[in-house]
Amino acid sequence: MSDIVLSAGIRSNLLSLQNTAKLLDDTQQRLATGLKVNSAIDDPIAFFTAQGLNNRARDLGALLDSMDQGIQTLKTADLGIQSIIKLVENAKATANQALESKIVPSRVSSDTVDIVGTTPASVQAEIASGNSFTIQVGTAAAVTVNIATSTQTVNDILASISAIADVTAFLTSDGRIKIEATTGEDLTITDVAGSAANNLGVSGTFTNGGNRAGFEEDFNALRVQIDQLASDTSYKGVKLLQANSNLTIFFNESQSSSLTIESRLLDTSANGLNIEAIAEDAWESDNSITAAIDQLDQAIATLRQQASTFGGNLSVVETRSDFTANMIETLETGASNLTIADTNEEGANLLALQTRQSLGTTALSLAAQADQNILQLF
Repeated sequence: MSDIVLSAGIRSNLLSLQNTAKLLDDTQQRLATGLKVNSAIDDPIAFFTAQGLNNRARDLGALLDSMDQGIQTLKTADLGIQSIIKLVENAKATANQALESKIVPSRVSSDTVDIVGTTPASVQAEIASGNSFTIQVGTAAAVTVNIATSTQTVNDILASISAIADVTAFLTSDGRIKIEATTGEDLTITDVAGSAANNLGVSGTFTNGGNRAGFEEDFNALRVQIDQLASDTSYKGVKLLQANSNLTIFFNESQSSSLTIESRLLDTSANGLNIEAIAEDAWESDNSITAAIDQLDQAIATLRQQASTFGGNLSVVETRSDFTANMIETLETGASNLTIADTNEEGANLLALQTRQSLGTTALSLAAQADQNILQLF
């Protein structure tokens, strides 16, 4: 092309068309991509500034995901606490029912009347020396009562029976022998040697009592459920209702802003809610039931206080999550303002450039015609 000589008019119009074509390409790319800055070549300052804003927005987006997971962990812990509170309230209801349910001793009363306590038993009931019988209360070990001599009085035998734990024996006003298991558990009296118990009219198994053993079993079963629930309250391996399972949530890219949520052991152990297991027959005393209810009230207060603490933590994390989400939107908007093209403006530019291109083509044609006029001389 360097060997071809173009007139000044043609060269000027050709250069104008080339510039217009380049501007058309740029405008069409902006309309196609929606960006006025597609690379550092277009506008280095705007490009790298927008890139920095977008990079920070992506970093904050990753932190926002972590915050959302932290929120779910706290909600899981609160759900566990509310469920444990219900179990503790059930345990308290069980204790109150036990307190209202009075113990009715299991008892046996002899058919024989007008027994005299000071008279030898051998005279009144044909009890021989060396006779023996056992008395068993519930699942406790049976205790043997021996008739040592034929001169033992009825009062002596009753005293031996009353010496057994949770058993009383006495003569009623009409002279009947009455034996009671004060715990309300089954009372079993069995002859071992001779027929002393049978002769006294008190042998057999008696289940006419009422006790609190069922309430004790229900209470201890609820303790097990509380422990299992506290252990099962987990989200992605984080157990905020167990010891040494803290959760740290970071709020910025440098990890200089964070919140550590401390876990709290909330099972029935002494280091947790301190809800003691009920030993067999422990609830024979109303005082022991009252003490258990006091423990349950304290446990409920502890659970509610911890729920409040977790609620405060949740409020902080949700606030920071909302702030981070808004911050991400602000950063992305700032980056967009630097790089996004105005489609209305670019559309107008495209129309103007197309018109300019058409005019330039016409001008180039006119310039070429001026050179062609020389042919008319020949």
